[in-house]
Amino acid sequence: MTILQTIILGVVEGITEFLPISSTGHLILTSKLLGIADTNFTKSFEIAIQFGAILAVVVLYWKKIFSSGELWKKVFTAFLPTAIIGFLLYKILKNYLLSNVIIVVWALFLGGVALILFEIWYKKSLYYKTDGRQFCSIKEIDYKKSFWIGVWQSLAIIPGLSRSGATIVGGMLMGINREAIVEFSFLLAIPIMAVATGYDLLKNAGRFSFDQFYFLALGFVVSFIVAILSITWLLRFIKNHTFILFGVYRIIVALAFWILVIK
Repeated sequence: MTILQTIILGVVEGITEFLPISSTGHLILTSKLLGIADTNFTKSFEIAIQFGAILAVVVLYWKKIFSSGELWKKVFTAFLPTAIIGFLLYKILKNYLLSNVIIVVWALFLGGVALILFEIWYKKSLYYKTDGRQFCSIKEIDYKKSFWIGVWQSLAIIPGLSRSGATIVGGMLMGINREAIVEFSFLLAIPIMAVATGYDLLKNAGRFSFDQFYFLALGFVVSFIVAILSITWLLRFIKNHTFILFGVYRIIVALAFWILVIK
């Protein structure tokens, strides 16, 4: 891995981590395009730099993070299902899923179709909504909803599905408003990626060279800086737009990669 490749992967991670297009899937496909060898370090790198993007959430949301213990109990409730499933399937994820480009491409494609269909259905359900229910704000998300948000998030153990996409769609299906579930998804990413990065480095850091730690640090910093810009943009975008554009993008990327690279 070169410095330029490290910077490119850091930029890709920072842009895609919080968008419903799968940062892990994009990192895998980008590594393939750049000709980066599929090694144990590469897989650890793709996991670790995601925590750089997560640190951006801590910086942007530090007041909310440190001001509400009740909110963090709910975040922890949502964290549990994913943590348990991720721990049980860690070897499968690391050794098989993170190196399977075919799975990523199919997950991007099907996830894109699902996102478009969901947004069309969601718009119609709002139009015909007559029961007078109000959508939940982030403070009104209860423990039951938190748990099920975590179950939805656990689907993203399949690279290409998108952690943020699964979380947001699941939350909106449960009556949580778009901005609230996006913010909750931001906060939920903190424990998920902290544990994933720490667990992976604990198991593998002893095998890395000094140069490899340098690449990890560089990718971490780049993804952190870019993620701050990405989060700021997304919060503005969702005020007036649906996620259909991201669904279309996922389909285009999947088809292009299938036609130009896999075949």
